[in-house]
Amino acid sequence: MIRSLLVANRGEIACRVFRTCRDLGIRTVAVHSDPDADALHVRAADLAVRLPGATPAETYLRADLVVQAALDAGADAVHPGYGFLSENAGFARAVTDAGLVWIGPPPEAIEAMASKTRAKELMGIAPLGEVTASDLPVLVKAAAGGGGRGMRVVRELTALEGELAAARAEARSAFGDGEVFVEPYVEGGRHVEVQVLADAHGAVWLLGTRDCSLQRRHQKVIEEAPAPGLAPELVKELHELAERAVRATAYVGAGTVEFLVTDGAGGPTAHFLEMNTRLQVEHPVTEAVFGLDLVAWQLRIAEGEALDATPPTPRGHAVEARLYAEDPAAGFAPQTGTLHRLAVPDSVRLDTGYTDGDTIGVHYDAMLAKVVAHAPTRAAAVRALAGALERAEVHGPVTNRDLLIRSLRHPGFTDARMDTGFYDRHLAELTTPDEDPYAPLAAALAGAVGASRFGGFRNVPSQPQRKRYRAEPYGTEHEVRYRHTRDGLEADGARVVHATPTRVVLEVDGLQRKFSVHTYGDRVHVNDVALTALPRFTDPSEQRAPGSLLAPMPGTVVRVAEGLTEGAAVTAGQPLIWLEAMKMEHRISSPAAGTLTALHAAVGRQVEVGALLAVVDVADPADVVQEGTPA
Repeated sequence: MIRSLLVANRGEIACRVFRTCRDLGIRTVAVHSDPDADALHVRAADLAVRLPGATPAETYLRADLVVQAALDAGADAVHPGYGFLSENAGFARAVTDAGLVWIGPPPEAIEAMASKTRAKELMGIAPLGEVTASDLPVLVKAAAGGGGRGMRVVRELTALEGELAAARAEARSAFGDGEVFVEPYVEGGRHVEVQVLADAHGAVWLLGTRDCSLQRRHQKVIEEAPAPGLAPELVKELHELAERAVRATAYVGAGTVEFLVTDGAGGPTAHFLEMNTRLQVEHPVTEAVFGLDLVAWQLRIAEGEALDATPPTPRGHAVEARLYAEDPAAGFAPQTGTLHRLAVPDSVRLDTGYTDGDTIGVHYDAMLAKVVAHAPTRAAAVRALAGALERAEVHGPVTNRDLLIRSLRHPGFTDARMDTGFYDRHLAELTTPDEDPYAPLAAALAGAVGASRFGGFRNVPSQPQRKRYRAEPYGTEHEVRYRHTRDGLEADGARVVHATPTRVVLEVDGLQRKFSVHTYGDRVHVNDVALTALPRFTDPSEQRAPGSLLAPMPGTVVRVAEGLTEGAAVTAGQPLIWLEAMKMEHRISSPAAGTLTALHAAVGRQVEVGALLAVVDVADPADVVQEGTPA
C-alpha cells in the first residue's frame, strides 16, 4: 500500500494529485523551485523539498534531484504529473531503481511512445525525410513532451531552418530534449483523442472520446467529452487504434491516444498523431462523464488492483476551458503579476494551482486554472460553462476569459463545426472590444464614495469631476463625468441608485444595472471588466519614438538576430530579438524597414513588460506596427 507520495511537478497538476491523495489518506510531498517556494502546491502538501534554482532545467527537469527529494522525504511512490519528466523513461527507471513505486506505465512503454518519432514507427507511419516545396505546409514538432511547445507550422521552404532551430530551443527548455521531426501539416482537421486505462492483468478500458480542436499555438484551450458528431463506426475505429497502441506496448496505467480526424471523399479519416504516456490536462471531462477519479485509479493500478471487465457507463457531456494569464489580442502574450482574486460559481469544477494573492511569474506555463461543467446534454454543459466564466471573479493580470466565453457562444462551436483552425479564422471577431460602457462610470463613482469617507460630501453642488480609464486588454480609453451634490452623486447618462466603494447600482433607461467593484491600486475590476485608472494628462517622458521595440511581456532575452548591431539596415517584419516567457519563445520583429539606431537587448538579460529593447529609425512612421508574437 502506498502511504506517502511525491508529485514530481508543480502548480495545478500537483494540487490535483494531492486532492485525491488526501481522499485516500496518503501523505503528500511537494518539490519546488525557488520562485515556487510559497506556491499553492507547496502549501497544500504535507511535506515540501526545495530544488535549488529557478528554471525548469535547474529544478523540475532534474531527475536526480527529484528522486533524492522523494528519498529524503520518506516517500514510497512518485507520481510524475503531466509535463516535465512525466514521459521520461530514464526518470521512471531512476524512480524504480531507488526502490520507489512509479505511478505510470513501464519505462519500455514510455520509450516506445514518448518519442513521437518512435511512436509513429510503431504504428507504421514514417516522418518526412528531406523536405521539398511540394511537401509544404509541414509541421515541425518536438519528439518529446506536448502542450504545443516545440511546434511550428512552416509554409515557406526558406523558413524551415529557422523554425527548426526555434523548435529545438523551445523543446530543450520545456522538456530537456531538443529532438524534433517534420511531418505533413493537415489543415482543417479535428483533434480527437481516446482516454485509455490499463491494468497489469491485461484489462483495458477505452473511456470514450474527447474533442480538443480549439487550440492556440497548437495548445488546447477548450476540450469536451464525448467528441460531438462522430459516427459510431468512426468511434469504433478510434478505439481499435487506441487499443492497438496499448497492446503493442504492454501499457499499464492512464494514457491518451491522439488523432486528427479529417473529412475526405470516402468519409472521415483518422490520422494517428501520438500517444501521451501520462494523464492529460483535460482528463477532468472524462472523469465527469464516466464518474471516475483517474488519479485514484492510477494509484490502485500501481498497487496491483485489477480493473473491472467493463468501464462505467458514460453519462451526459462535459466541457473544460483553460483559463490563461495571457492577452489573446496581442498574440496570446503571457501576462504576469498578482492574482488578487480567483473565484467561480460552485456549479462548476475548478482545478487550479493559484489562490488569491499569489504571484504569476515568468518561469512556467501561463495556465491559471481549468473550469469544467457537466450536464445531461452538450448544449446545457456549454451554456453552464459560459455562464460560470461570465460570473467568475478573475482579478489581476489580463486573461483569456472573454475569449473563452465568446468561443463557447460562437455558432461554430455551439453547432460543433470546429477544427484546429478555429482561431485562425475567428480570432479577430472574438477579440473585438465589447465593453460595458457604464463600467468606467461605476468605477469612478465607487472611487468617489471611497474618497468622500475621508472628506465628506460638499454642502453645495460641485463642478463636474472627470476620470479616465483604459479598458484591459483592449486598450480602449473612456472618460466619465460625475459630481457631488447635496443629495449625493450625479452622473452623466445614468441615475445613481446606490454607491459604495464596492457596489454601485445605476438606473439607465429605466433598468437597474448592478456593478461589483474591486480596487487594487490603479487597477479596478468592475464585474468582468478590468480598468486601469489614467492620469488626466499624458506624461511626455513616457512617449516613445515610433520605431521603439518594447518587451510585450516580462521574460528573458534568449536570442538576438545573428550579426545584429547598431547601424544595421533591417526590413519590415525581420525577426530581431527572441524572448522566453512561461516556457514559450516569443519573437520581436522590426516594425518597418529602416536602420537600427539602438540595441539594448542582450542574451540572458531579464526584462520587464514595456522595457525598451531596440529602436529602429524608420522612413515612414505611419508604417510602424508594434509586434511581439510567439516565435
